[in-house]
Amino acid sequence: MTHLTTEATTDLTTVLTAGTPAGTTPRDDTIGFAQLRSLMGLMTGDEKHGPAATSTLDALWVLYDRVLRVSPGTATDPDRDRFLLSKGHGPMAYYAVLAAKGFFPTEWLPGFGSYDSPLGHHPDRLLVPGAEIGSGSLGHGLPLAVGSALGLRAQGRPGPAVWVLIGDAELDEGSNHEALAYAAAAGLDRLHTLVIDNSSATHGWRGGIASRFETAGWSAATVDGRDHEALYAAFSAPHPGRPHAVIARVEPKDA
Repeated sequence: MTHLTTEATTDLTTVLTAGTPAGTTPRDDTIGFAQLRSLMGLMTGDEKHGPAATSTLDALWVLYDRVLRVSPGTATDPDRDRFLLSKGHGPMAYYAVLAAKGFFPTEWLPGFGSYDSPLGHHPDRLLVPGAEIGSGSLGHGLPLAVGSALGLRAQGRPGPAVWVLIGDAELDEGSNHEALAYAAAAGLDRLHTLVIDNSSATHGWRGGIASRFETAGWSAATVDGRDHEALYAAFSAPHPGRPHAVIARVEPKDA
């Protein structure tokens, strides 16, 4: 297990006490959105893929705070909602949100990427509490989400929702297009795809990314990826009989 240095312990205390009334001790389960960037700042080292991580921060928070029916206590419940991070090469925001929601201690964060840390540069479902898949290779998450939705249907579990977060550049991968075509044809209405659009795709899509999903038969919405209320409205929009895609537009990664 990762051991914290005195400096790292001091940094963590500073983050967790920010905005906490004097004389009180904060708990991990009281961490809010305002502290997430500070939690991300505890994760240092090379190959952080900073823009990939920060682009997902708002959307991840809204999902875990207001939408997903999963918690540390229900992380193995067969009827939990599933969240799959396909954009696994930038997991710092994901780790910060999981820590803020109590899936693992915030004390793990400063060890990010170190040899003995469970928090690798790509999430490992066997090491990271709350992670549903090991990810990072582009184009895998949506096909896996389709399989998860099919598996739940086969088990007679209509309740759990399946969410997958992909980057817009992942739509350069053919596997995603096969998956989204099949999902609509199969009527997988418990499947949701969140596309973080930070203008990373090689060519983009005429008419916008949403049009690609709509053409295949999905319900789709495009929103400001930093507007929490707009994100929540899109996440919770009804889409009977069809899978649902939310395209969250954020600033270009090179801006």
